[in-house]
Order: sequence, then C-alpha cells, then structure tokens
Amino acid sequence: MEYLVQQFLNALAFGAEYALVALGLAVIFSIMGLVNFAHGEVIGASAYAVFLAAGLGLSSPAFVVLLAITAAAAVSVLLERVAFRPVRNAPTTTGMLTAFGVSIILQNLFQLLISPRPQAFSLLNGLNTTWHLGPFAVSSLQVLELLAASLAIGALVLFLNRSTMGIAMRAAARDFSTVRLMGIRANRVIAAAFAISGALAGVACVFILARRGGVTPDMGFALVLKAFVACVIGGFGSLMGAAAGGMLLGFIEVGLLTLLPQELGGLKEALTYVIVTMILVYRPEGLFGSRRELGDKEF
Repeated sequence: MEYLVQQFLNALAFGAEYALVALGLAVIFSIMGLVNFAHGEVIGASAYAVFLAAGLGLSSPAFVVLLAITAAAAVSVLLERVAFRPVRNAPTTTGMLTAFGVSIILQNLFQLLISPRPQAFSLLNGLNTTWHLGPFAVSSLQVLELLAASLAIGALVLFLNRSTMGIAMRAAARDFSTVRLMGIRANRVIAAAFAISGALAGVACVFILARRGGVTPDMGFALVLKAFVACVIGGFGSLMGAAAGGMLLGFIEVGLLTLLPQELGGLKEALTYVIVTMILVYRPEGLFGSRRELGDKEF
C-alpha cells in the first residue's frame, strides 16, 4: 500500500511538472499558432540566472524563487521581441524553424559562456525533504510541486477570466484580426502571453533545480518535448487539455515504471509513445480538441 501511494504521488508530481511546461506552450500556441520549442531554453536561462546569482552570494531561497520566475518571464518576452516578432506573419513552419534555431543558439551560448558540464546547485535541496504522515513517508517536493502547479493554473484561469488583458488574450485566441480592429494592441497581448508562458517555466524551473540539484545547458529540451506530447494528447490550443495531457503523461510514465519488470525498464519511453499513439488514433484531435473535417487536398 505504501509503495502504491508513493508511486501515485510520483505520478502527480511528474504530471504537474509536465502540465506547467505544457501550459506555457499552449498559451503561446493558442494566440500565435507557434510551437515554441525554445521554451526549454527559457527554463535553462532561468536556472543559470539563479546559479549565477547564488555564486554572487544571493542565496535566500525566497529570492531564488522570485528570480527564477522573473528571469524566465523576462527572457521569454525578450525572445518574442528579438526572434519571433519579425516572423510573426510568416508561415507556421518558419516560426517553428526559428524556435528550433533559437533553442540551439541558446544551448551553445550556455556551453560557451558558462560551461558545457553540469553545475551543481544545492540551494533548493531543502525543498526535498521527507514528511511522515502516519505510516506513509511523503516527499515534500512532490506535495509542493503539485500545490504550486494547482495555484499557478488557478491564477491563470482567474487572470484569463477576470482581467482586461486576460479577456483580450482569450479573444485573440478566437479571432486575432477582430481584436486588432477593436483597438487592442497586438504587441501588448502577445508580450503578455510570452510573459505568462515564461513565468510558468520559471515555476517549473524551481522544482527541476530542487529535484536535480544541478544545471546543464540542455536541461529543458527533453522536458519541452514531453510537454509538446502532453499538448498533443490534450488537444493543442486548449489550456485545459495541456494540463490534463501533462497529468496523463505523468501517470503513463510512472505506471509503466511500476508495472514493467526491471529488465524491461529501458522500454518505458517506447511504450509511452505507443500508448500516446493509441490515444491519438482514437482521438486524433486530442482529448479536449475539436474535430475538423479537412476534406481532400487539391493539387
């Protein structure tokens, strides 16, 4: 029983992490139609900002958390202004290639300017302690990550439904052309979307650092690929779908680790994508996506 509870909490924690990153991707995609594969490097930039600040003696945990979120939001907005705004009206493939290019450039900058080797970071290790609840031993990091993800999602929902900018972002996701005709500045709406996306990446970065205890140049790349899969499962463009897809992906991965024999543990990734493929065969538009009839192509 204790083992099952622990694995259930592991699935919730991993799912919450995937959901946070997937929401960051979904916010950008819903407005711009852009899959921002450089989102992982926003997490990396946030982690290196925290690492460098700690090296300068700024080691307050509260300051570190605030810096991680602020740095990620600032880097995300900067990337929008420098890299994505010039190709905003270009075809979708151009934006996707730009995102991949930015990702590779930032990874190489991390390697050249800081170090290609992993850098130890123990400042947030205090978040990862063991809480004893009766017969169960629970990792505080898992509980805090699930709580932070829930609060972040709740805050995003409130922002989108109650604030003027949030309502403008929802309208832009429906019909950007009409929103611009109503006098709402497109640049401001898109910058706000990138700032929110970056802030979600910063929250995820805090827990990644606490779990890994180190910083690497490519620490966010694999995570963004998982978040992309979560968005596809949930239905791209749906914020609820991104969160649900992230949680489902976490449960699939932990479930396979629990059920597979030790000698078959290396098949976890392959079987994960087999299950994802089966879901998409049944629901090609994702769990929360809307089905569209594309018809026959004309040549």
